[in-house]
Amino acid sequence: MDGNGRWAKQRRLPRIAGHKRGVEAVRAVVQACAERGVRFLTLFAFSSENWRRPPEEVALLMQLFRGALTGEVEKLHRNGIRLRVVGNLERFDPRMRTLIEEGERLTEANPGLTLTIAANYGGRWDILQALARLAREQPEALQGEVEESRLAPYLSMSYAPEPDLFIRTGGEQRMSNFLLWQLAYSEFYFTDTLWPDFDGVALDAAIASYASRERRFGRTSEQLAQANRAEVA
Repeated sequence: MDGNGRWAKQRRLPRIAGHKRGVEAVRAVVQACAERGVRFLTLFAFSSENWRRPPEEVALLMQLFRGALTGEVEKLHRNGIRLRVVGNLERFDPRMRTLIEEGERLTEANPGLTLTIAANYGGRWDILQALARLAREQPEALQGEVEESRLAPYLSMSYAPEPDLFIRTGGEQRMSNFLLWQLAYSEFYFTDTLWPDFDGVALDAAIASYASRERRFGRTSEQLAQANRAEVA
């Protein structure tokens, strides 16, 4: 979700105004995804590299995150949305961790959209922590070649399917250490729209772009066509 700061700068507002408007965009996109039948939505809210930002901005971001956990979780629950938070949560203060745990526990049985917030998250961290957990719990799995099927359950988003579509706003065209393992076969969509301006219409444009693509997963177009004919038959 890129572009909050630039959105504020264009309007001669402090960066925090952009982040606050970004929270409103989150609400709109969560609702739009739920209405369109999206089952899993993952938002990269705060990367492990974002701690390098000015301390004042980091403190304000933490305040916004805490406020969202306090004010939004009950709304998510009423709408049948399940909340998950992934990342290295040890760096957050105890109150923040408690709010996360309470929010996940309250919404864990909800049948609708699963909303995952990646906070203090990094794709490399995710792979390394999965490997460390595998080494602790199944050390025999590290004898010789490590199989994907042995490591995958220890990744932080093992509860979700791999993403079909990766969207990055704000004109940047890179992954920025996000879901490095999980995005291996995802379709990428880059837009110049700044995150505070991203809404249901922008989401529909991204979905339309995705729908126009052919996902081959290493196969040829002819193989896909043959498989589709076989399914119809």
